[in-house]
Amino acid sequence: MKALPSGKQVSQILLEPMQLKALAAYLALIDLKRYSPATRRSYGTAFRYFLSGFPGRKPSVISKAEIMDWLLRQQKAHDWSGSYQNLMINAIKFFYEQLLKRPREEYDLPRAKEPHLLPNILSVEEVLRLFECTGNRKHRLLLMLAYSGGLRISEVVNLELADVDSRRMVIHLRAAKGKRDRVVMLSEVFLEELREYYRRYRPKRWVFEGQTGERYSVRSIQLVFRAAVKKAGIRKRITFHGLRHCFATHLLEGGTDLRRIQELLGHRSIKTTLRYTHVATTDLAKVTSPLDKAKQRK
Repeated sequence: MKALPSGKQVSQILLEPMQLKALAAYLALIDLKRYSPATRRSYGTAFRYFLSGFPGRKPSVISKAEIMDWLLRQQKAHDWSGSYQNLMINAIKFFYEQLLKRPREEYDLPRAKEPHLLPNILSVEEVLRLFECTGNRKHRLLLMLAYSGGLRISEVVNLELADVDSRRMVIHLRAAKGKRDRVVMLSEVFLEELREYYRRYRPKRWVFEGQTGERYSVRSIQLVFRAAVKKAGIRKRITFHGLRHCFATHLLEGGTDLRRIQELLGHRSIKTTLRYTHVATTDLAKVTSPLDKAKQRK
């Protein structure tokens, strides 16, 4: 099985002039539709890799049968995950359906099934230990923000000081995922820490700024989180996004209505929020293990 090339390796693949023209038009349409930088990067890389599979071919003349044959060969060679295969399909479909305006049903390609994986959840005590082990005030604050409001890492990075409303005790998340605004609660504990942080760092626009006033990078936040997890002695496999999962699960365990949690997380469908019912321990705590019952009979 051949290793799948990285984004950097794909960017170095040489394309024909006509393919480069198609790629430029592709990226221009993504920009016109104001997709996120992450989507632009992932779609652009996937489409460039697709074009490299048809050297000397104008993408507009590649048939559906050829596309499907290429996908199947790539899947077999690289053992794509379900999410990667679906990304590749979506990137290809974007070109033919959005740029070339071809019928959607003509490119109904087979989709890989995603494994149904439940998120790892930290206990409240583990979350608090995470904060306590983070000595840097700025680093601790960004971890507290993600947990206290259920923010995505991109929302933490893009949060501006003007979006924190201490009078109404809310945080306004603007143009979040799906280009939709939403409002989450402002934690009193977080607000107190934020005020101390502001007096020390004096950020000008973004809540979290680097030394030259630019926004904190996603990569920097991920490194901060990994260091905090290691220092806290947490062995569970969890990413920064896990703090958002913890936020939702702990709210559910505390009795918050599922619909309210859906609104706070910004989920379009309640089905996405329902997965937290599988990791919340509220109902499980009411069930006695048959082993414990058997022990009690003795």
